[in-house]
Amino acid sequence: MSADFWAGYVSGAVGIVIGNPLDLIKVRLQAKDAIPAQTTVSYARQFETPSSLVTGTAAPVLGYGALNALLFVSYNRSEAAINNYLAISPNLWTTWAAGAIGGLATWVVSTPTELVKCRAQLSLPPTSSWKIARQIVKSEGFRGLYFGGVVTALRDSIGYGFYFWSYELSTQLITSSKQEKSLTKDAARVLLCGGLAGVVTWASVFPLDVIKTRVQAQTNEPAAMALLGDQTKVHRRAGAIEVAKEAYRQGGLRVFFRGLTICSVRAFVVSAIQWAVYEGIMHELDQGKQRSVEPV
Repeated sequence: MSADFWAGYVSGAVGIVIGNPLDLIKVRLQAKDAIPAQTTVSYARQFETPSSLVTGTAAPVLGYGALNALLFVSYNRSEAAINNYLAISPNLWTTWAAGAIGGLATWVVSTPTELVKCRAQLSLPPTSSWKIARQIVKSEGFRGLYFGGVVTALRDSIGYGFYFWSYELSTQLITSSKQEKSLTKDAARVLLCGGLAGVVTWASVFPLDVIKTRVQAQTNEPAAMALLGDQTKVHRRAGAIEVAKEAYRQGGLRVFFRGLTICSVRAFVVSAIQWAVYEGIMHELDQGKQRSVEPV
């Protein structure tokens, strides 16, 4: 397999392990109406045991590793194809478009991964990812693993467009202002640009992510329908638009940004490390990208 596949796979898996504790809090904040009320003390207690730090990571480590590999392969191939087809030099518009295509290509992996992860992180008492996946397949078939797929695809396409766009833009700005090069400075650049890319990405799609979390938090069990504020709706689950309307009715616009702060902290750390791992592996395999991206 190609170098960018393995670099993407390893960097994705590393990012999940490092960022899971903060991701757990983010998901529970986004869907807090689906679980008992949380306080600062109760959140702290969720991390009293080592196992709590990796709740819901089994599916993402395998799934997100594959997702990240597919993302980088799709992005690199799409960018090359777009630039060759249009006979133009790389620029930030084609970078965004290639990132959006790459994000859309991950849908087949990201939807079931996100679904299982969300339900594992929201399950009380804790339930393993494998058990949740088996339960979904048993009760709904493999099609059930793709519940919430449309909003997930939309989130990923837009988000990853900005992911690569912001990384290339910040890299371009920093590189153009550097007076000298060194391994230390280059590593710092990758970490900074990678971190900024993570924050920009989540800021651009966070309302969609809140909706996705609330959609996928719904199960076929009556208690889960409390997410919609109506205990009588037990025979069907709401779609993204209905969930968004109900969330707005209950909490206004603020509800769509609940958890953004903790998510931004996580995004900076995880994305910085992911890009550092990816660039490091690509460099070791002598596949580093020569950047000559033109401004928009």
